[in-house]
Amino acid sequence: MGFSSRLSKFYDKTIEERRKILSKIFSLSDDDISILKGEEMEEEILEYMIENVVGRVSLPLGIATNFIVNGKEHLIPMAIEETSIVAAASHAAKIARKKGGFISEYTGSYTIGQMQILGIKDFEEAKKVIKENQYYLLDLANSTNKVLTDLDGGAKDIEIRQVRGQLGDYMLLHLIVDTKDAMGANAVNTMVEEIKPKIEEYTGGKALLNIISNYGLKRMVKVQAIFDKKELGGEEIVNKILLANDLAKNDPYRATTHNKGIMNGVTAVLLATGNDTRAVEAGAHAYASITGKYQALTKYEKNEDGDLVGSLEMPLSVGTIGGAINMNPIYKLSLKLLQVTNVIEFSNIVGAVGLAQNLAALRALVDEGIQKGHMSLHARNMAINAGAQGEEIEKVAKQLTQENRITFDYAKELLQKMKEEE
Repeated sequence: MGFSSRLSKFYDKTIEERRKILSKIFSLSDDDISILKGEEMEEEILEYMIENVVGRVSLPLGIATNFIVNGKEHLIPMAIEETSIVAAASHAAKIARKKGGFISEYTGSYTIGQMQILGIKDFEEAKKVIKENQYYLLDLANSTNKVLTDLDGGAKDIEIRQVRGQLGDYMLLHLIVDTKDAMGANAVNTMVEEIKPKIEEYTGGKALLNIISNYGLKRMVKVQAIFDKKELGGEEIVNKILLANDLAKNDPYRATTHNKGIMNGVTAVLLATGNDTRAVEAGAHAYASITGKYQALTKYEKNEDGDLVGSLEMPLSVGTIGGAINMNPIYKLSLKLLQVTNVIEFSNIVGAVGLAQNLAALRALVDEGIQKGHMSLHARNMAINAGAQGEEIEKVAKQLTQENRITFDYAKELLQKMKEEE
């Protein structure tokens, strides 16, 4: 399907107009439109998702524009409550598309199932026995999931580690599973549990923990983009971004906020598509500490033309099928809007959004300060919180911004004056 993600003045459209644009691009059905309107799920389904259900929490679903990832145009659904995130990602993608957009690669959907084994008397001997029986163990693990093995996925390898803890020494078995287009937590956990009795028999030890690891070093996304110096605002802005990123590489206080900015984009896409945000965030922050010091997940440098070259590398355990994705139609619709065919393409897009979000935040910080970009949208929130409706929202927000007094009390005062003048 050929289309451009460069949707001019998309932000100026009404919600209904935006839906019509998406409907035309993606041939959305009436049911799809109903899903976008929030009419997507019967309450009975909620009972199967979590316990003690009393309702649901809604987030706005926005569309980030301008993205080109590996030569393909994409519109990006993002679910988040923070103002300016979608606009910032769209703007960064617009800058990147001048130089061809984002180039991204994914190392594969290999997930680690971890087993903690206690009471190993001879580590090397236990390791030897496991390795001698590796192919039998892999077959045993794969016997639990014919669907996955029919897709050429499943358990592929076994790795053995030793960890010295304060309470003892532990053998750690890592079962390496290709989960294909699923994140695969349930499949991996089942496989590890299946081989547990045999591992105990072979080693003479006792298995305690048998569970997936969210430290996805075998599921890495690597993305790069060139950001045109003129579009960024000139050489001075480029140099300031380099200085800001240098601080994030060397100071954990700044690095934490820096990486949170990356996750603003990543998490918003994951929320829109029903992925496990906690798993991805945990893995990302662990990887930021892989050197022993918590650092920025992005890198920036200047090329010979003086343009800014940005890159992001992080673990990304995600899926396009299974779990909540199959239960909630809004997740399926978000993936339909993304036009992805597999988890590799999806992961590459998520990585691109993370880099775009980080670049946008850095540019705002070193140029006008982050608050200026936030404030116009924040002013609208203040107006709504004060009770403004319809045209009142923009009127109150405009005056709050012009006077640089964006507070709840002043919004209430302005709204009261407007009502008295009517």
